[in-house]
Amino acid sequence: MKLISWNVNGLRACEGKGFSDVFKQLDADFFCLQETKMQAGQLDLQYDGYQSYWNYADKKGYSGTAIFTRHQPIVVSYGIGIDEHDHEGRVITLEMDRYFVVTCYTPNSQDGLRRLDYRMRWEDDFRQYLLELDSRKPVILCGDLNVAHEEIDLKNPKTNRRNAGFTDEEREKMTTLLESGFTDTFRTLHPDDSTYSWWSYRFQARQKNAGWRIDYFLVSKRLMEDVKGAAIHTEIYGSDHCPVELTLK
Repeated sequence: MKLISWNVNGLRACEGKGFSDVFKQLDADFFCLQETKMQAGQLDLQYDGYQSYWNYADKKGYSGTAIFTRHQPIVVSYGIGIDEHDHEGRVITLEMDRYFVVTCYTPNSQDGLRRLDYRMRWEDDFRQYLLELDSRKPVILCGDLNVAHEEIDLKNPKTNRRNAGFTDEEREKMTTLLESGFTDTFRTLHPDDSTYSWWSYRFQARQKNAGWRIDYFLVSKRLMEDVKGAAIHTEIYGSDHCPVELTLK
């Protein structure tokens, strides 16, 4: 079984850069999107054999998530059940027979860390949400989690120490989440690999590979025995992020 996660940074723009070709090429069972930046009815994307589920932000042209799946979920839910967090279209959860699939677009702490306090509340509340799911059946979490967890996860750790996505606070929240019973699949399978999944559009960052790994597949620890592979598709363009992949038995 193959799962793909991709922050498309505007699905309508990405579709104009070949999204549908990539979708068909990657041939995933679950194809999870973040930062769709869409409202209902703005783009009609349908693929044979797939159902799709969408969570739109109240604010137009902002945030948003989607999941395309070949498999019929038991229950689909949107958000995490907390009003403060559930107006930006950041989370979709599919309950399947044996596990949950969750896609997430984590709030960015923003320039000057002006949203860091909110981000800390989000982290605590989202972790509790995941733990409640995990108490029922294993969880597969994917998405743009907006944090480079370790120094290996970005090109220039020293100069980014207090920048959004690499603050001590954000990194500690990721550590806490992993210690709560989740595993970073790519880092576990590729402990010394410094492949990145996001590059700034400025300063020719992608050409220079001055990137960050902020797109993840985390799984409940008891699911790791079923994990066959984890990959980052740096060869695929269309967004400032590239798709990441998880394969399970």
